[in-house]
Amino acid sequence: MPDARYQRILLKLSGESLAGKARFGIDSERLEAVASEIGEVASLGVRIGIVVGGGNLFRGLEASRAGVERSTADTIGMLATVMNALSLQDVLENRGVVTRVLTAIKMDQVAEPFIRRRAVRHLEKGRVVIFAAGTGNPYFTTDTCAALRASELSADIILKATKVDGVYDSDPATHPGATRFAHLTYREVRARELKVMDATAITMAQEHATPILVFNFKTPGNFQLAVNGEEVGTLISEEP
Repeated sequence: MPDARYQRILLKLSGESLAGKARFGIDSERLEAVASEIGEVASLGVRIGIVVGGGNLFRGLEASRAGVERSTADTIGMLATVMNALSLQDVLENRGVVTRVLTAIKMDQVAEPFIRRRAVRHLEKGRVVIFAAGTGNPYFTTDTCAALRASELSADIILKATKVDGVYDSDPATHPGATRFAHLTYREVRARELKVMDATAITMAQEHATPILVFNFKTPGNFQLAVNGEEVGTLISEEP
């Protein structure tokens, strides 16, 4: 895609995006659909880094509220992201998309350790790179990991994949009259306390001037439209 607006992107996928109607586990149809969208964009020459969550398998925060020590719960959650990453890698490579999984927790028999220069080199060679195990530290979300990896890779944009068409002033599922924002600044996201990404991720994106596009990944073709700079979802950046 020579005229694509964004040539190097960081795609943030939630663990739920890999789950089916049960909203738990890994659904083979959803996994194939996600891989199809990624494969189509990768075939056009766009360099793709992916941070995947693990909420479809384990939620560290919920487990800690149930009595599991927070650091332990977060570590289990990070391991869940590795399972999602390996599953996505397998489906992508079955489609002929060369993929590498890099983990923030060292596990040499499973995947490569995260080394920034290695990740950049994989992208330069046209490989899709999936970042697993978050930042490797408890108390940090995969949203923060996405902002961190985007900065380390000098990504043009963070594409936050969701199941809605962008950021609204209220929950569109319960408020039919909710209004979607076409553009927001980082400051507005924090001031309105919008649940887009956590505050640390928003602040980090702002500090590195990395725009964030929140869009509906479940709509076929939206990923390509987003990469091409079309008006889909909600763009979060500095003042236009």
